[in-house]
Amino acid sequence: MIVCKFGGTSVADASAIVRAAAIIAQRRARMPVVVVSALGGATNQLVQVAEQSAGGQLIGALRAVEALRDRHLTQADILLRDDPAVLADVSGELSAMFDELAALAEALRTLGDLTPRSLDAIASLGEQLSSVLVVAAFRLHGLAADHVDAREVMITDSQFTRAEPQVDAITEAAQRVLMPIVRAGRIPVMGGFIGSAQGTGVTTTLGRGGSDYSASLVGAALQAEAIEIWTDVDGMLTADPRVVAGAQLIERIGFEEASELASFGAKVLHPNTIAPAVTRGIPVWVLNSGKPHGSGTLITFEAPRRPVTAIAGKSGVTLLKVRSPRMLLTEGFMRSLFEVFERHRTSVDVVATSEVSVSVTIDDATRLEALVVDLQTLGDVTMERNRGIVSIVGNGLSDGGSAMSRALEAIGDLRVYMLSLSSSGINLTVVVDGAQVHPAMQRLHEAFFGQGGDA
Repeated sequence: MIVCKFGGTSVADASAIVRAAAIIAQRRARMPVVVVSALGGATNQLVQVAEQSAGGQLIGALRAVEALRDRHLTQADILLRDDPAVLADVSGELSAMFDELAALAEALRTLGDLTPRSLDAIASLGEQLSSVLVVAAFRLHGLAADHVDAREVMITDSQFTRAEPQVDAITEAAQRVLMPIVRAGRIPVMGGFIGSAQGTGVTTTLGRGGSDYSASLVGAALQAEAIEIWTDVDGMLTADPRVVAGAQLIERIGFEEASELASFGAKVLHPNTIAPAVTRGIPVWVLNSGKPHGSGTLITFEAPRRPVTAIAGKSGVTLLKVRSPRMLLTEGFMRSLFEVFERHRTSVDVVATSEVSVSVTIDDATRLEALVVDLQTLGDVTMERNRGIVSIVGNGLSDGGSAMSRALEAIGDLRVYMLSLSSSGINLTVVVDGAQVHPAMQRLHEAFFGQGGDA
């Protein structure tokens, strides 16, 4: 059994969905379970609808609803016009969902308050719509596909917009809901990203990029032989090709390396994707749905040992510095500090400490003001916005000092605010000005992968 996840660009329109059907047809014998994202860009439009409605801009919100309705119905017509009866049924189902969306928009305009629960109710519609459309298209192309409401499988807590999956409950639900379909020789198709709160069944979402996470959780729950992430790039590359022109395909990479790259800016994977697969030792493939016969990237335990495997970077990072003489020889200070971040559900990327200060970076600033208020109870807080992170990742990075010295030499005269080597020794992270992330990535990539580079 395998789990195949198709991202938004891989189900963006009728032609993309037909390609996805062809990919699944070639994998029928491997008993695929399919997880799909919303049509490319749909989730952003849904969030905009929610925000406009709550802000009193109902006319603009309803226009956006109709634009989304037209887009989905147009693709349904292209896909299903050869079977008018099926087209009528699917179009009716899709339209009913858009009627529900319009009603939610009107309710939000009246309330004037967009709660996380309301946002999840609206943002989740993208995957609900796409999964219905994909199932119908698969069937028309000779695939025995069954639609599964993801909320029956993806059980979470009640932290709306960033719900935490409940692994044991997901495992039980996947075995109960999905396995009978697979054993019957059929293909379950479900939306990613969405779930339901344990005990209440209220719709939740896993956060942006959560469809990859959904696929990995389902793969782990079903003990799949492999998880395939189908996207619009050839696999994981040595750098973001939009930043570095000479980025090269990585054919095989270790779980830990892939996790580090995803966390520090590699766009092809959601940072949480790898963890459930690692737990079960399930290999993950990253493949291009536009080039289905390409080799892609295999993420696995057995990977070549290289000084540097790839360079990643991201901007929009905030650097927080907490200085307190109380740190010196004080037990429990660090625990108190990180309890603040836990309380505000804010992840820390990079940490550096001295005798009387701690510096950390965060890339989610949604709770920044409240976070700073609580940190000020521990010491003086300095906040620096518009920073960026560049990461040099390789499972052989710390084998001797040559790779790290070459990295520092390549960075050259760029101002560095923090420097950190991960505890595993596979990730050297540099904090620079946000505007310098791309130049730093280009310099580093040239040093390790350009002419004369031997990474």
